[in-house]
Amino acid sequence: VLSLRTLVALRKPTIEPQVRRAAHSAPGAIMRHVAALGPWLLLLLKIALVALFLLIVTAGLFGTPIPERNLATALTWNIWWAGLILTIFFVGSFWCAVCPWDTVAGWLVRRRLVRRAPTNNRLNLRVPRIIRSVWPALLLFIGLTWLELGTGLTTNPRATAILGLAMVVMAAVSLALFERKAFCRYFCPVGRTIGFYSQLAPVELRPADIEVCARCTSLECYHGTDRVEPCPTHLAMGRLTENTYCTSCGNCVSSCPSENVVWRLRPPSIEAVQNARPHWDEACFMLALLALAGFHGITMLPLWEKGISSFARLVGDSGTLLLSFSIALLAGLAVPTMLYSGAVAATRRIAGIAAEYKQLFSGLAFVALPLAFTYHLAHNLSHVVRESAGIWTLVFNPLGAGMQPLSVAEKQARHMDLLIRPELLFTLQAGLILFGFWVALQVLRHRGQRLLPGGVSAGLTLLPMILLAIAFTGFHLWLLMQPMMMRL
Repeated sequence: VLSLRTLVALRKPTIEPQVRRAAHSAPGAIMRHVAALGPWLLLLLKIALVALFLLIVTAGLFGTPIPERNLATALTWNIWWAGLILTIFFVGSFWCAVCPWDTVAGWLVRRRLVRRAPTNNRLNLRVPRIIRSVWPALLLFIGLTWLELGTGLTTNPRATAILGLAMVVMAAVSLALFERKAFCRYFCPVGRTIGFYSQLAPVELRPADIEVCARCTSLECYHGTDRVEPCPTHLAMGRLTENTYCTSCGNCVSSCPSENVVWRLRPPSIEAVQNARPHWDEACFMLALLALAGFHGITMLPLWEKGISSFARLVGDSGTLLLSFSIALLAGLAVPTMLYSGAVAATRRIAGIAAEYKQLFSGLAFVALPLAFTYHLAHNLSHVVRESAGIWTLVFNPLGAGMQPLSVAEKQARHMDLLIRPELLFTLQAGLILFGFWVALQVLRHRGQRLLPGGVSAGLTLLPMILLAIAFTGFHLWLLMQPMMMRL
């Protein structure tokens, strides 16, 4: 029955974005007024976040090693990471505009707080073609997951602080070596995660009138001006169709002589459904987001500890069980990828088309985005409502001076003292998962119309992909219904 309903859903008419109307709406006007404040508002936000970042680093390096009593671990892994995913849905990639890693790196290399800096203090090399993709960010993302879940990074304040400093070092070295902000575009795992999830956001930075951009010959949005830095990720506003690599820095807003760049609202997910262009490396990153989101959930089940211990005995692993965890991580990446690959192959076979498998693989991979994002939101929502208690105590005592570890009873009481009722929590989580499934169907409908002969007139052609979306949706709902171990 569910499959028949989903096939009917695929025949709903296309909903086109009302971008001009959104650009002149009341929320759109508010965003334009905020953008008009220019770099000074961004500077204030950057200074505040850098101060908070330095406080976290100080707490991690010099505070108590007790994770639940140290601001570094409690704020970074329970509040910041969960809150970051939530803000993407409302403000897209705005975090990248005020990121303290990039801010500190920029101050160190450029030696200016605002305005354009001279280029004589940088090498300005072009990024080698072989790494001009998101493969470096994907490898770092997998490595970060290995550190987070395999080595217990989330329960180690000192390691958390060192990781933050390492991100600053990588951003600074990249800024000193390469032109513009290569770290943000090619290397940062957090930035690329934000970029792909921003395809689902209801806001975008776009031209108010595309004809103005068509007549422009100076391209200040791309090259910058004497006072404004160029686009950090090599984007030209007249050709911009997706949020993936936009860092929301606002340089194009400040540099455009025609004041033709505006923040505007759009239907959520319209970019992932229709506008974003498929690429092989990006498809693999989106699949990794889906795979690792589910893998995070598995590692927080009570049965995980027993299962990984049994597997370690089987392979002769001992001690920290890093070998066993590494094998499990690879399996967690491989299984969803194989399922997706099989569904694409079955779709291609049913359609009887001669199109390249790689083209179909890349074009349909956008189905992974809403499934991964909504589960990521639902999963982190549980952490926020269960583990945010006591955070204000750490704000006033970030180093945890004189504080003792929570007892088992205190931890249990904290995890049971939810900000909202458990029934409401699961209702919200289930609603998010089902919304992700609905968006996934829209992705399949529109992408199928472009990639398959006859569009979706033969609905059974997309049945393997629909079944895949149903399987992941059911798996995510099952994960959310299980008792979950907390990070701290």
